[in-house]
Order: sequence, then structure tokens, then C-alpha cells
Amino acid sequence: MKNAVLVASTLVAAISLATMATAQAADEKCYGVAKAGKNDCQTATHSCAGTAAKDAQGDSWIYVPAGTCAKINGGSLTPRA
Repeated sequence: MKNAVLVASTLVAAISLATMATAQAADEKCYGVAKAGKNDCQTATHSCAGTAAKDAQGDSWIYVPAGTCAKINGGSLTPRA
């Protein structure tokens, strides 16, 4: 019984890690589209998520599904000045 629980736990953990890796790979950083205070992470001009000073700041980014950024008006896969 203990072996079955151990195997099941290991299997669940492996599936969870694979799912998280797949989800992460399906996202891309999209620069220049974040609203003020809604950016996802640190940039050259601010130190943390949620600290963008203005809308559409060129170096602030958010995660979007892969292939979406190019479809968003003002979106860029690279930071802008």
C-alpha cells in the first residue's frame, strides 16, 4: 500500500511539473501594453511587479499567450525606450 501511494504521489508531482513547464512555454513577454501599476515584473526603470508609472510604458511588460503580442496595438516582443 505504501509503495502505491509513493508511486501515485510521484506521478502526480511529475505531471504537475510538466503542466507548469508547458504553461510557461506557452506565454511570451509583451512590452508596451501594460497599464500603469499592472506590469508583471521588474524593468530598468522600476524594481517590482505592479510599479509601472504610466500606461503603455515601453519597457514594462505582461505575459500574454504566445503569438498574441504581435496582434496587440503597441505590443512588442522587445523593450522600447
